Amino acid sequence: MINTARSLLQGWLLRQLDPARGAWLGEQIGLLETDAAQASLDIAFGLIPRRLGSAPLTLGDADSAAANEAIEGWEPQGWSVADAARILLLSGLPQRPILFAQRFRALCSAADLTELTALYRGLPLYPDPAALLDQVGEGLRSNMRGVFDAIVHHNPFPRIHFDEHRWNHMVLKALFVGSPLAPVQGLDQRANPELARMLCDFAHERQAAGRPVPFEIWRCVGPFAQGSMVDDLARAVRSSSTAEQRAAALALAASPDARARKTLADAPTLRDAIARGELSWATLG
Repeated sequence: MINTARSLLQGWLLRQLDPARGAWLGEQIGLLETDAAQASLDIAFGLIPRRLGSAPLTLGDADSAAANEAIEGWEPQGWSVADAARILLLSGLPQRPILFAQRFRALCSAADLTELTALYRGLPLYPDPAALLDQVGEGLRSNMRGVFDAIVHHNPFPRIHFDEHRWNHMVLKALFVGSPLAPVQGLDQRANPELARMLCDFAHERQAAGRPVPFEIWRCVGPFAQGSMVDDLARAVRSSSTAEQRAAALALAASPDARARKTLADAPTLRDAIARGELSWATLG
């Protein structure tokens, strides 16, 4: 699985790079196979933008399909050539004598924003994901939005490897910092009652402070909305924000509470748009 993904990544790079740059990349791969010392990795890692450039990695629909077939949910669209080359080198390192997680932590501790973004984008391709969770948690706590988004957006790692506690706090922080939820993989599948409660509490705090409520907050609330949560959605569907009205309507449509259906009936235009498939989280996002 990882080997297939690495082969794809290397092929995409060699297809795009001119012969001299492609030869340099091949030399670095060979060097690290025989000399995988941390110093050698650090040097190659730092030289990549200068030697290969940072142009966008060019991928077509067939490449995206091949990526998903190699690793479900792998989305390298939006990566740069430098991102791809760094991830290629790092993901191919031998596991001994230095454990991969140690190398990953060492690189993260000295990396700049661009390097950190690449490191975390590569999570689907790395070995021993359980050993990386603590460092990924550090990335989630980062104040650098690019680092947070590299973990959270278009990345299957959280969906697959996060426990409920870490998942819930990731979603909550995304809303807190204004990071959109639409690019989060598994958002609907990983929704849970505790997250719904946390998000309603967050909405109450925003309302009490006179601040707008992010409309995406209701996406993870709807399937578990009962009792007072339906009251929250009823208020939201009457919001002055069109986006929040639509989001609340979608959440009401997903609620198991009979009162939610009655509330949605009071907004027939939104109800009918949902029924026709014209209003969905995909169209709203």
